[in-house]
Amino acid sequence: MTKTIPAALAFVLLASVAQADTPVLKVLTYDSFTSEWGPGPAVEKAFEAVCGCDLVFSAVGDGAELLARLQLEGANSDASVVLGLDTNLTAQAAATGLFAPHGQAAANDLPAPYADPVFLPYDWGYFAFVYDKTKLTTPPTSFEELAASDLKIVIQDPRSSTPGLGLLLWVKAAYGERAPAIWAALADNIVTVTPGWSEAYGMFTAGEADMVLSYTTSPAYHLIAENDDTKAAAGFAEGHYMQVEVAGKLAHAPQPELADQFLAFMASDAFQSIIPTTNWMYPAHKLADGLPKGFEQMIAPEKSLLMTADEAQAARKPALDEWLTALSR
Repeated sequence: MTKTIPAALAFVLLASVAQADTPVLKVLTYDSFTSEWGPGPAVEKAFEAVCGCDLVFSAVGDGAELLARLQLEGANSDASVVLGLDTNLTAQAAATGLFAPHGQAAANDLPAPYADPVFLPYDWGYFAFVYDKTKLTTPPTSFEELAASDLKIVIQDPRSSTPGLGLLLWVKAAYGERAPAIWAALADNIVTVTPGWSEAYGMFTAGEADMVLSYTTSPAYHLIAENDDTKAAAGFAEGHYMQVEVAGKLAHAPQPELADQFLAFMASDAFQSIIPTTNWMYPAHKLADGLPKGFEQMIAPEKSLLMTADEAQAARKPALDEWLTALSR
């Protein structure tokens, strides 16, 4: 007796075989990157259109948690690419020995030259305190003015959040040995310290704080996505600290060739054009059509602050100790 497979079952079996033959590239990143409003969904669609693969993002809370997760998993990580560290963490990340050289071309649209054989930038921005213009008509123009005010701010924990760590290094780069005094003066302005950026920004938009640590480009979201021009970033006279976000290929990548292809894809207009209106940062490579309308209204800091990777690593623990001491009083 001849047995036949029903057409529907045959289709399911063929689809299962095809899926099994499709290589999977796993990218470890932070949770806001993979959110429905973040770059992740659009990046996944664009890359899968050219790679013949299944791109799968695995997310943890915030950028600094990526390094902790990677250190915990070590060479047992099933990810091939880590996306979402920044230059304040790259020296520590490189020291783990878990990353391989990328062999890719350097970014071409950063405010300062950047070349690293292990980590590739995909976007950048300036940290800033964001406020509501309808509630705060005269924002502070320095950390000292902020500390002297009765304004309430929300910041992120530097032990789990890259913006939180960026704030510590911003104060350290701007004030040096005076940093402990600045933190002591700021302590009573801080409403709370959140694990990551999303929680802090949510508290601000809910009206639970006057200002929130974010980016000079954050108001672009409200302006472009919500047609709301009430949010602005306060310009600080001492300058603004830069964040350069990077990705790297793991030395034990299960899919090394796809990892290389993904890192190369990050430099393409297909990837970079997604960044401004999803991650709300500046792209690391020039866009063919320029930045979206609305970005020209963002403040341009008169002074840029940025430590090298080694300087940031050396400053991290002293700056953290100063911050913890000030907030414990």
